[in-house]
Amino acid sequence: MLAVTATKPSADDPLSALEVGDRPTPEPPAGWEVVTVRAASVNHHDVFTLRGMATPEKNLPIVLGSDAAGVTADGREVVCHAVVPNPGVEEIDDTDVFGSMSILSEVYDGTQAEQVAVPRRNLVDKPADLSFVEAACLPTAWLTAYRMLFGKARLRPGQRVLVQGAGGGLATATIVLARAAGLTVYATSRDETKRARAIELGARDAVETGGRLPERVDAVVDSVGEATFAHSLRSLESGGVVLVPGATSGFNPGAELNRVYAKQLRVMGSTMGTLTELTALVRMLVETGVRPIVDSEVPLADARRAYEAMLAGDMFGKLVLVP
Repeated sequence: MLAVTATKPSADDPLSALEVGDRPTPEPPAGWEVVTVRAASVNHHDVFTLRGMATPEKNLPIVLGSDAAGVTADGREVVCHAVVPNPGVEEIDDTDVFGSMSILSEVYDGTQAEQVAVPRRNLVDKPADLSFVEAACLPTAWLTAYRMLFGKARLRPGQRVLVQGAGGGLATATIVLARAAGLTVYATSRDETKRARAIELGARDAVETGGRLPERVDAVVDSVGEATFAHSLRSLESGGVVLVPGATSGFNPGAELNRVYAKQLRVMGSTMGTLTELTALVRMLVETGVRPIVDSEVPLADARRAYEAMLAGDMFGKLVLVP
């Protein structure tokens, strides 16, 4: 089958570790099922795998991708929850995302292929009014945004949230979900066009990266990291929270502990979500009518083009591979 594979770690030249070509079809262990992939989206996690940061080198080569929507052998249309038990683990705690678990493409082959093996319990029915491309955007970026807003920060309608770095799949997901839940949203970007598009999605205002907001916020979603973390702390009301689902610009910002303790701020990591949360997210999209923002659909055979766009930051929304 055709698949997108990380062949080796390459911190400085991740595209050199990317291979699009033939791979063996999956042979599912007991309790797993093969899904014929109709769409699989690309995430920064995939780039981290190519750089040698997301899985040990001993696990390579491995098929990339943690997001997929497709069809089972009996014709069921499904969304694949990407958090899977590690080898030898049988009991799964649905309240703990990473107790004894990993993400598809870390230990087991991922979703950017014509077929993927997934635990049967991880299959969520895809509603008819969600396309395969839309559904394939949900299991990583959209689920992470849902868990941060409503599970970790427990934000309520009328509260305020800042989204750093508008443009990527996680940032657009956070803006759309927050607005659908009645939150006031602000966004930042270095790119004027992306700031305008964030406002089109429902942000009340969008400012240049590091710029002054019209008011302080209750929460900040900061997946940028080193370049924006100080601004995130400065933007919070007393008692507010910075939610950290990643750090694309670097992992070691200044801590500014004086600001943290003086204003009693919280810094909270969050990534992915539970099967229960993915099911709830799917229901939310059906009930509200909101849909993932898709930058482009790219044939699986041309996956390198999608990775080039992600590395260049040349996107707004999700990049989706279609076998």
